[in-house]
Amino acid sequence: MYKSVDELRAAIEVYTKELSSKFDGTSDKRYIMLCGGTGCMSAGTMDLKAELEKYLAQYGVADKFEIRVVGCFGLCSEGPFVRMFPENVLYRLVKPEDVEEIVRKDCVDGQIVERLIYVDEKTGNLIPKMEDIPFYTKQKRIALHGCGVIDPDKIEEALGCGGYQGLIKALSMDRADVIKMILDSGLRGKGGGGFPTGRKWQFAYDQKSDEKYVVCNGDEGDPGAFMDRSVLEDNPLAVIEGMAIAGYAIGASEGYFYIRAEYPKAVARIRQTIKKAEELGLLGDNILGTDFCFHAHVRLGAGAFVCGEETALLNSIMGLRGMPRPRPPFPAVKGLWDKPTIVNNVETLATVPYILREGLDAFTCYGTEKSKGTKVFCLGGKVKNVGLVEIPMGTTLRELIYDIGGGIQNGKKFKAIQTGGPSGGCLTEAQLDTPIDFDNMVAQGSMMGSGGAIVMDEDNCMVDVAKFYMGFICDESCGKCTPCRIGTKRMMETLERITSGRGTMEDFEEFDQISDACKNNSLCALGQTASNPIRSTITHFKDEYIAHIVDKTCPAGVCKDLIQYRIDPEKCMKCSICSRSCPVQAISGVPGKEPYVIDTSKCIRCGMCMASCKFDAIFKE
Repeated sequence: MYKSVDELRAAIEVYTKELSSKFDGTSDKRYIMLCGGTGCMSAGTMDLKAELEKYLAQYGVADKFEIRVVGCFGLCSEGPFVRMFPENVLYRLVKPEDVEEIVRKDCVDGQIVERLIYVDEKTGNLIPKMEDIPFYTKQKRIALHGCGVIDPDKIEEALGCGGYQGLIKALSMDRADVIKMILDSGLRGKGGGGFPTGRKWQFAYDQKSDEKYVVCNGDEGDPGAFMDRSVLEDNPLAVIEGMAIAGYAIGASEGYFYIRAEYPKAVARIRQTIKKAEELGLLGDNILGTDFCFHAHVRLGAGAFVCGEETALLNSIMGLRGMPRPRPPFPAVKGLWDKPTIVNNVETLATVPYILREGLDAFTCYGTEKSKGTKVFCLGGKVKNVGLVEIPMGTTLRELIYDIGGGIQNGKKFKAIQTGGPSGGCLTEAQLDTPIDFDNMVAQGSMMGSGGAIVMDEDNCMVDVAKFYMGFICDESCGKCTPCRIGTKRMMETLERITSGRGTMEDFEEFDQISDACKNNSLCALGQTASNPIRSTITHFKDEYIAHIVDKTCPAGVCKDLIQYRIDPEKCMKCSICSRSCPVQAISGVPGKEPYVIDTSKCIRCGMCMASCKFDAIFKE
């Protein structure tokens, strides 16, 4: 147990040297780092570890290497990874059958296995080092500090990577000065609202109360988002430290992590790190010999998207049904058990230690005038480089999609990017040079949200995209207020009519009326922003809606009720494969004698025939 700040500083110095030795070649061992992110783990990281252990022993070099499973490397589409130190060589798309060659060539003979090295598509050059890969060159890891470097199960490595130096700095300052530093940093809430973090802390600090609380919102629910999960899994101590700093600043002694139960690994890591921090005197009573006491607890969410809204989240922690409540009073005045409470999301709390540790200039040198620092995005959809990225505010959408994301898959044409999840909107080619920050995204008709970024290409139907998000919103409405409960259902029904060919031009007026009612009268942001996917797709892709309504066609060939499968008789090879693959016997013909024909009255539009035809004889119209 560390009984004083000086004791912890001395230990941190030792841990820092030990961690550095793993990378700089001063250790008597070489280190092999494996990505422990969810994507790589599911693709076989632990199989690679077993194979490495096997072949290192077989070649008689096991005592010269240490294998470490660390956090997410970020470039999920290129995993699983094997990273060699001190040479800092990165192998990607590694399979168990590749391991023997890595051990034989790299570990024994000191030669790079070139076929597993990243290749720059533009130049054709091999890029052996991770930091030189274009995906990483425009990133800056602040909230993700330590992720992909430290072993999350070893708190000593987190301390050696800068952990708790921010809290040490805070404990030497007056509480009001800590809040002023966060205010001066320009840090804004990364959960979607973008409210100034320091101002929220100031509100809670100003309240006179015998008890105050800090809550970490880890109820990440946007489709395609996994930013918070990665931080909680890969460097849990950073989030705990951020919560402790917030607690010290406002005068709170209790903190709650609210994490969705679908993240069992994140929950286990937080619980394990809290327990270890308590044993070391980093949490609990009289932390590091000071009069600051802070205890952290974990509560699980049951998967309700609406519990991402702070008042619904607080209700859930207290054992009540997860429903929003009217504001004011705001949680900073009347939150958990009617006591002053600040609610910050995972990314926000993970950023706080960096500001205290590195100083204002190190943080404010990134970003724009009104949005300082960085933002973590989950880049997904039709881009080549799918993964977890952290970019300085002010980076353009074009840089995000083409420089970091590598462009659109399969040579397709970019169509839109959905940011902000269900509450956001679609941005098009015309907005690609927009610098990413809180205010710019709203001005363009979307929002940054928690950080989901789904890229779509020419094969996406934007009416279908709007229907997908509206279906999600309908399912997740808590039902407390009528505008949201009924309005989202009516909008979903209208979208279903349009995509099935039963829409009318009057539907546009109906959308306007219902969306205005939801926006102006719903209790929380879920209902207030529910119509955003529809509004943005109509704004940018109204011609697609009109095609569905007037022409009864889906230009992208996605909406089943508006497409027909046909067989080109000139291309048909009379092989009968399509007929044999049809689950409803809708295709007839004579093998080897006459072209096959699809009976459209029987066809269920499953696409099996088109997928099975090797001669491109089947098409959609």
